[in-house]
Amino acid sequence: MSASPSAAADEVTPARGRRTFLAVVINTAAANITTSFLWFALTFWVYLETRSVLATGIVGGAYMLLLAVFAMVFGTLVDRHRKHRVMVVSGVVTLSAFLLAGALWLSLPESVLLDLGGPWFWLFSGIILAGAVIENLRNIALSTTVTLLVPVERHANANGLVGTVQGLAFVVTSVFSGLSVGFLGMGWTLAIAVVLTVVALLHLLTIRIPEPPPAAGAQRGPVVDVAGAIRAVRAAPGLFALLLFSTFNNLIGGVYMALMDPYGLELYRLEIDGRVYEAEVWGVVLAVSATGFIIGGGLVAKFGLGRNPIRTMLWIVIAMGALGAVFTLREWWWLYGIGIWVYMALIPPVEAAEQTVIQRVVPFDTQGRVFGFAAAFESAAAPVTSFLIAPIAQFLVIPYMNDDNGRAAWGWLLGEGQSRGIALVFVVAGLVMVVVGVLAFCSRSYRTLSRLYRSAPEPATLADPRADAGTAPTPGHDPCRTTEV
Repeated sequence: MSASPSAAADEVTPARGRRTFLAVVINTAAANITTSFLWFALTFWVYLETRSVLATGIVGGAYMLLLAVFAMVFGTLVDRHRKHRVMVVSGVVTLSAFLLAGALWLSLPESVLLDLGGPWFWLFSGIILAGAVIENLRNIALSTTVTLLVPVERHANANGLVGTVQGLAFVVTSVFSGLSVGFLGMGWTLAIAVVLTVVALLHLLTIRIPEPPPAAGAQRGPVVDVAGAIRAVRAAPGLFALLLFSTFNNLIGGVYMALMDPYGLELYRLEIDGRVYEAEVWGVVLAVSATGFIIGGGLVAKFGLGRNPIRTMLWIVIAMGALGAVFTLREWWWLYGIGIWVYMALIPPVEAAEQTVIQRVVPFDTQGRVFGFAAAFESAAAPVTSFLIAPIAQFLVIPYMNDDNGRAAWGWLLGEGQSRGIALVFVVAGLVMVVVGVLAFCSRSYRTLSRLYRSAPEPATLADPRADAGTAPTPGHDPCRTTEV
């Protein structure tokens, strides 16, 4: 199953491969900072100006929907072109989108851009979201550079490092998005995003990623190679089930996308001299809680994911579900803050586990399409939930929990407060995640993919031209079997 660009293997030493990979990770982090900064700011701005959970849910869902629509295109492009060229094109398109959004801001009054019933709000938001979505092309390319530049025994650690850097970016953007919207306004926030995009693009032009011409680039094929992605996924028994599980996990993630920011903005409010600070305080809370993201990614970078990353991922998903069911049981700021911190710490191992499995069982030449296929399925799940949950919460659950009947029925569990409707949705979503995680442990696909991961030959990389099969790790226990898998 080994399929790597071995023709260029002798040209790159392990040390040079690591240096190049670190440069790519840092540059991608800078690009992620830019888009996250503007994305968070847009979400804060929309909610604070409209107080509409429905609007934030639609904006968040639209982002994930666009990502799902274009993920397969991104994966095909990554397989057919050199990774550096793909990243440069992504940066140029993102910069163009942000400049266009800036032109709209300068041309129209803010009141017109905030009119949810008019076309300009949706056009303005859509252009920003499109620029953020195109930037995700870089993330698919980054996942393949792990195989390209990092020795196979360090793949899990490299994926953990990516999570750590992304967590650091999240901390920075969480703080400055809230502060920027609160003190500078959306216009200056957009201007800052344009400048950061230019800086990241200029730095990217100084990086050289050694890579031979991709084999897929010499072949004519469709712009969206769905058939090729499906063949690559089917070639690894059990992989489709893993992607399906991650997709369902993202269905639950859509709940958090739609409701986490409104809940936090309502819970963390500070009034000083008659002025209410909401986005600023919530941004700081997100930044502090996002240090969990750094810790989680750092632990993976240091210790890896164990002998079976799939088993590790399922245990963590079960823990995430249990956490989601309890961290809004009361309107206690410290409970929500600690819950978000732990939740953030659990995200990097889950993402790193899926990436590590794909990098191990899928040939390099088709990894872009598989990562794109995975992103399409998983990203499509979150907007489905977001689009459903936002109006249900806005028009049904929240009014119900603010009524005497709702308080009488659920007060014993959720206590009193203004956001008990959102809390009820969190509880149900968390319990569903726990049940699905346990069922996944009991599935044949889990056992099949675990065996495939242990027996898969270790592919050669540019950083490590050796192509030995390696030793299969020792299996461990799962909650549905008493024998080793």
